[in-house]
Amino acid sequence: MACRPYRRQSVRLFDGHEDWIRAQVDVRGPIEIAHERSWATVMRVPVASGCAWFKACAPVQAFEPHMTARLFERWPDRVSEVLAYDDARAWMLLADAGIPMHDSGNRPEAWLAVLPSYAELQRGETQHVAGHLAHDVPDLRVETLPARYEELLRSELPLTADEIGRLRNFADRFAASCHELAVHGIPNSVQHDDLHAWNVYRKDAQWRVLDWGDASISHPFMSLVVTFRFLEEANGLAPDDRWFGRLRDAYLEPWGPGLAEEFALAMRIGMLAHPLVELRNRDALPPDRRIGGDETMRILRIWLQRALTQVDG
Repeated sequence: MACRPYRRQSVRLFDGHEDWIRAQVDVRGPIEIAHERSWATVMRVPVASGCAWFKACAPVQAFEPHMTARLFERWPDRVSEVLAYDDARAWMLLADAGIPMHDSGNRPEAWLAVLPSYAELQRGETQHVAGHLAHDVPDLRVETLPARYEELLRSELPLTADEIGRLRNFADRFAASCHELAVHGIPNSVQHDDLHAWNVYRKDAQWRVLDWGDASISHPFMSLVVTFRFLEEANGLAPDDRWFGRLRDAYLEPWGPGLAEEFALAMRIGMLAHPLVELRNRDALPPDRRIGGDETMRILRIWLQRALTQVDG
């Protein structure tokens, strides 16, 4: 996160949060809210070197501080620097990570550097899946996805009856695709599921992946579903642009040769699985915000519409 001034706003209070922050760092000014969302509140903390960031996670993302701390222990050059965290209260204090990739235009060239590093992290984290699951990281392992897809179909969705019917008719094919993906043999790992230019930061020539609140344990290749969507929509890349092949190959290089077919299958399944993340965020909202124009509902509908592109034909 970049150290920029923020207008002070009213903030939901957390018992003892300022005392806890001040016990970790030498605070040099007022602690101000950066943003407040249903899933987390982030505050800017001025310190001698610039600023640090306090994040208080809501129950839907309460796993994030512990997960981020473990990732920082094992991958200190690739994720947020964790200054302190409180697992019981789902709080963490992070060092500033610099400037978001978005500020330099979400250039595909930058992703050529980020994706192999991220893939190496994922490969290493395959050894720690059990620990992540034990600390409540959401379980979207490939073998669980057919059942989770059925749960999605039973949920109240912002779709027409015809659209829901199309998704329902695809259930058997979805289950068969998940089985096919599982037998390829790439193990489940951490899957960021929100890997876009606002969540990758650069400082001192080092890229770091931040904001793991949407993460799960799942097929690692599905991470690029979000990355590629943003390159299409924000950068205007056509679906057949050569950059997507270059980025796929850069990402797959640490995994080994001959995985392009598995990658394509994982991306198709990931397009259908990503609405599960948005549904989790939707279900964490108060009931009166689960309808109408809420931003979470808007995003859920966008991803459901993208999922529908995979079920026809």
